[in-house]
Amino acid sequence: MSKSNTAENGLLALIFNQTTWTGVAATSGGTAYFLALHTADPGEGGDQTTSEAAYTSYGRVSINRNSGGFTVSSSTVQNAAEIVFPTCTGGSETLTHWSLGLASSGASTILYKGSLNSSLAVSNTIAPRFAAGQLTITED
Repeated sequence: MSKSNTAENGLLALIFNQTTWTGVAATSGGTAYFLALHTADPGEGGDQTTSEAAYTSYGRVSINRNSGGFTVSSSTVQNAAEIVFPTCTGGSETLTHWSLGLASSGASTILYKGSLNSSLAVSNTIAPRFAAGQLTITED
């Protein structure tokens, strides 16, 4: 079972751009989401702390819930601008997954999650980043 294309775009615009979905939902909630990195899949039962990156200086990155943060088109959402995580200043780990959630720290609910195109070894002076359009979320 799937949604119509109009429903998919309406839902994504509501979630990512705070655009009212007429007849279904008005905008509410926070003005930003928080992207986290993980060393393993946090799973459907996990939260953003599950296998979350822990290199020195790591922190979740805030992304605005508007067209400057996310582009919504053809049942797909992409990051509108480059996303840069804090530069590693100590420790090392291999990152394999990402999650998008509601809070800057703590056991935040995961709205969407996925695996990286390839794992990323992080060590001193490396700053993980997503180029504009590299983070893709699809509704179907």
